[in-house]
Amino acid sequence: MAGNWHGGGTVTLDDGSKERLRCRATYTVPGASMSMVLTCASDAYKFDLRADVAAAGNNISGNWSETSRNVGGTLSGRGGGGSFQVVAVAAGVNATINLRTTGNKQSIAIRAEGFFRGADISLSK
Repeated sequence: MAGNWHGGGTVTLDDGSKERLRCRATYTVPGASMSMVLTCASDAYKFDLRADVAAAGNNISGNWSETSRNVGGTLSGRGGGGSFQVVAVAAGVNATINLRTTGNKQSIAIRAEGFFRGADISLSK
């Protein structure tokens, strides 16, 4: 998973409209921890999600921030075998993030309350 990924997808905004996204992600994986920077933008929307997590067995915990909106909080969940399911929580924000990596392909599904309704992203190395 470490390295740089590129791709895109769609974001569903609070009003139900959808916009196409262009995305890039960078992962650093030293041992049982991981740092992620996921930046996505459409013509009218942008988010910059950063996370630092650590694994203990299949359990994952850490912190996240969305820098363009100056919000952040904690995340927790489970993962293994290239698949991760986490819940990100902060004041006014509750989101689930499902990430699956298979070879040089990656899919990320985000469902949220607060910034937008959700995003579906496909990346490749």
